[in-house]
Amino acid sequence: MPVLKKIVIQDYRNIVFQELSFSPNINCVSGNNGVGKTNLMDAIWYLSMTKSSFSTSDRFNFRHGTDSFAISGTYDLLGGPLTRFSVQVDSKGEKKVRRDDKVYSRVSEHIGVLPIVMVSPSDTSLVSESGDDRRRFVNSVLSQMDREYLSAIQQYNRLLSQRNRMLKDGGIDDGLLSVFDERMEGYAQTVFGLREKFIKELLPIISDYYATLSGGRETVSVSYQSDLRKGSLVDQLREAREKDLAFGYTSVGVQRDDFIFKMDGYPIRRCGSQGQQKSFLVSLKFAQYEIMKKKYGFPPMLLLDDVFDKLDMGRIGNLLGMVAGNDFGQIFITDSNKVRMSGIVDDLTADRAYFEAEGGEFREVRDA
Repeated sequence: MPVLKKIVIQDYRNIVFQELSFSPNINCVSGNNGVGKTNLMDAIWYLSMTKSSFSTSDRFNFRHGTDSFAISGTYDLLGGPLTRFSVQVDSKGEKKVRRDDKVYSRVSEHIGVLPIVMVSPSDTSLVSESGDDRRRFVNSVLSQMDREYLSAIQQYNRLLSQRNRMLKDGGIDDGLLSVFDERMEGYAQTVFGLREKFIKELLPIISDYYATLSGGRETVSVSYQSDLRKGSLVDQLREAREKDLAFGYTSVGVQRDDFIFKMDGYPIRRCGSQGQQKSFLVSLKFAQYEIMKKKYGFPPMLLLDDVFDKLDMGRIGNLLGMVAGNDFGQIFITDSNKVRMSGIVDDLTADRAYFEAEGGEFREVRDA
């Protein structure tokens, strides 16, 4: 399994320059809010996903006053020779991703090489915001695990963008639109089928994790809504053509899919307390972790950013113990309360590293 041995960060968010070496097991980062703990986590995420975990443009990742950033990581890949991965983004937005000294011909070739899962406070958008965030979550999971899915969603989105541009510009013939509709159909069916398979696999696992966190007081469910349940995409696009031309965009398709989270049969966003919502989101991400571990044959890297806040310490400790087990991968944890964090982590393993953060700088401490 990939293990991040060392990271070098330059001009990323509030981090001027940082070089850190990590434990192959659990790494704990403590510090007050706003000092850069999440930015370190995001830099690690960037090395796997070639983008920030926040849905923002890369220009917002430049440290204030700079117009570029660079992140590199040295990894131990399944016991083989150490491999260096790096990302550089310049002022024009040009992004270069390298494996050792070789630039990927396509950035997407890197996705899935370094599997990763993150649990963070920003996950609340999966409950409270629109379906865009939930689709983005599912896309990030499936794109890491399945090359066919990654290719299908990329091709579908490319054709969708071109179709929307034609609709907006107007003056197009039905024959050209029909060609686009038929090409989109195959990709849409692939996306639909793999999303449906993923949700079916996810549901029993997330239910088990939530029962551990909640003590079995409530039951949770996840359902998948898609226009493709109504029939062929080609037929639906043909029926909606007049409306699409009037609106200037495509009104049906997998870009409108949504994933509905419920507790005891009611939408979590409406009936769930803050603690219940957070318990659900932690369960969701830990279920993702289990599915990815099964798919890869080894556990992905796990980033837990401020996960202990507002959760019962006994249950979160049990949950983390379930994930760790006997074959856990590399885990990174942040918390403002280092005593609380060490109280949980020290019971899991003797092989851990502690870091303190302040003002975008990090130092390793030998004793938490």
